[in-house]
Amino acid sequence: MAEDIRGLLEHAVSYASKQGVYLAEFRVERSTFTRIVSRDGVFTVSSGRDYGVAVRVYHNGSFGFAFTTRLEKRAVEEAFRRALAMARAAGGSLPKPLLLESIDTSFIHPVKLSVEDVSVEQKVSDLRALDKLLAAGSKSHTVVYTDIVEDRFYASTEDRYIEERRELVYVYGSVYGEEAGVRASAHLVNGTIKGYTVWDKMSQEAFADKLLRRLRNQLRAKTPKAGIYPVVLAPEALGVFVHEAFGHLAEADLVVAGSVLNGKRGEKVASELVTIVDDPDIDDGFGTIRFDDEGVKTARATIVEKGIHRQVMNDRLHAAMMGDDPTGNARAESFRYPPLVRMRNTYMLPGDHSFEELLEGIKFGYYIVATAGGQTNLDGSFQVGVSEAYEIVNGEIGEPVRNLGIAGNTLETLLNIDAVGKDFEIHYGRCGKGQLVYVSDGGPHVRVRRMTIGGQE
Repeated sequence: MAEDIRGLLEHAVSYASKQGVYLAEFRVERSTFTRIVSRDGVFTVSSGRDYGVAVRVYHNGSFGFAFTTRLEKRAVEEAFRRALAMARAAGGSLPKPLLLESIDTSFIHPVKLSVEDVSVEQKVSDLRALDKLLAAGSKSHTVVYTDIVEDRFYASTEDRYIEERRELVYVYGSVYGEEAGVRASAHLVNGTIKGYTVWDKMSQEAFADKLLRRLRNQLRAKTPKAGIYPVVLAPEALGVFVHEAFGHLAEADLVVAGSVLNGKRGEKVASELVTIVDDPDIDDGFGTIRFDDEGVKTARATIVEKGIHRQVMNDRLHAAMMGDDPTGNARAESFRYPPLVRMRNTYMLPGDHSFEELLEGIKFGYYIVATAGGQTNLDGSFQVGVSEAYEIVNGEIGEPVRNLGIAGNTLETLLNIDAVGKDFEIHYGRCGKGQLVYVSDGGPHVRVRRMTIGGQE
């Protein structure tokens, strides 16, 4: 099959090269998936295949894009003609994207046990074990298991040919409960790109214990005090903050659109304790890829280095616009979409403080463990809901609190970080930006001197 796809792409490149375009790219994606969903013990199992060819053409100052689900020469030629017609019709003034040197390579991400070697019956049985545990401790629950085996092929008129294969497993659990007139919910995600190893990383018992403990604490929690307090962010909450409140502001298309980082290259935007990177090469990250969807070899983007803004995440077009080297951050949800500037594995590097040292000296504050959605604006203002948090009283973790939210300005918050833990965790999720892609984020525990807490007086 791979040989057939290569032959198809070689034909497509030859055909496009004769049309005199500046750049034509062809992406073939072939994926198989299994999805198992349980809602209060009622299971639904589905599986399938998806494949197609994406065609993107740069011509006359514009991009044109088209796709086809037919892996045939005539269908790809037709898709190319449609993409070229769109570029001609647009007649824009975009700068020419970077061109790259010739390459011919392939890479298979290693797995310990392929999901293709595990029966659907076994996957259902393993998920049923988690389902029963959640059912015993909640009023309502949902569990979702998804595995994907994706083969990505890329070819361009630059004489670039790339193959990459990886597996991804995603497990999501949510629970809802009521107690003494209080209603609460909680969720948890785990994942891996190591094959069918997700239960080795976190057993069903450990997953259920963590999720149900989060729910129980919310049901029995007190309401927080509104005001400005010192806060300790756990790795899960920090990862969401780094991704949502900061990472998007460092995506090149949003920087050009006027994000708060526009024009701040080389300036101090955070505490000198803060280093934030977007890394395509960490072990077992959802954003760990060798090449992006523009065929660019991925590279770490150091967004902040010891408080100084160094890089933005880019694609070929914005790298050309800004005079930067490409970072390989162009990602598409599937062959049905053109790539956008997207994050991969975004995290803060650890420091040298213990968790106990982060709590020292806090007479009263909050320990924020997990978040529950939020909003960030281009000017850096943010609001984030919190799904698990505790009081900090005289340097000790106190009672749980619920209905808490945090708000502020992203750069001010980063400047207020005065201690960074030496621990480190990576978490898993999906990011929406018109398209949905799998990402990871995380970091250590950190202490923020001042943060606005929303709640009741």
